[in-house]
Amino acid sequence: MTYNMPHNKPFFFSSPYGGGNGFYITEENLWQAAAIFSVRRLIKPTWQNDRDQFLQPTEPLSDEFKSDCLLWMLFNGSNLSASADNLEWNGKQWSIVNHFIPFTEAEVGANDRFESDFMVEYLSDKILSVEAQALLDAGRTLWQAYFAHTDVRSVRDELKLNRADVGWYQIRNALKKRNASGDFLPVDFSGFEAVYKALGDKLRPQVYTLGFLR
Repeated sequence: MTYNMPHNKPFFFSSPYGGGNGFYITEENLWQAAAIFSVRRLIKPTWQNDRDQFLQPTEPLSDEFKSDCLLWMLFNGSNLSASADNLEWNGKQWSIVNHFIPFTEAEVGANDRFESDFMVEYLSDKILSVEAQALLDAGRTLWQAYFAHTDVRSVRDELKLNRADVGWYQIRNALKKRNASGDFLPVDFSGFEAVYKALGDKLRPQVYTLGFLR
């Protein structure tokens, strides 16, 4: 996975993304990537604060803060993680493996094995806050809704839905296209959106109290 910050707006990709202003995400720096991603996106830019400089924190970061940031990042709209087979580039075919699925196949009713269980293993020894756990549970419901049906061919082709280990980018957009088509029972995002907002509301003041912004 890679992390990219074009114009100080961080994005999260499934594979290397050029530009000279990103870095590879590893098990060792994941918590740092999650913290940077979250603090830079939690505070919406306005005419009053758009010149404020993000700084190194002046207070130690708790394990709860790190896990909260990770869950907030995993379900953010700028998390563009995805998986795909049969991608053609430079005369060869390539596959993208999604390493950032926080659920097992059994939990979400997947139709095939996930190639990577990295995120499940990474989270296995983490104690999540009430807010982070609520978000994880709501996200699981959306993953289950995705695997409950098969999308039409045009959507599968557009979103490259040819692997089981789909990413959050593919999940949310496939479900939205189903809702728009009227061919499936609508998936209600309101519960997910409420708990996502609650976690963001919890984290936002900490951007200042921890010293990222002053």
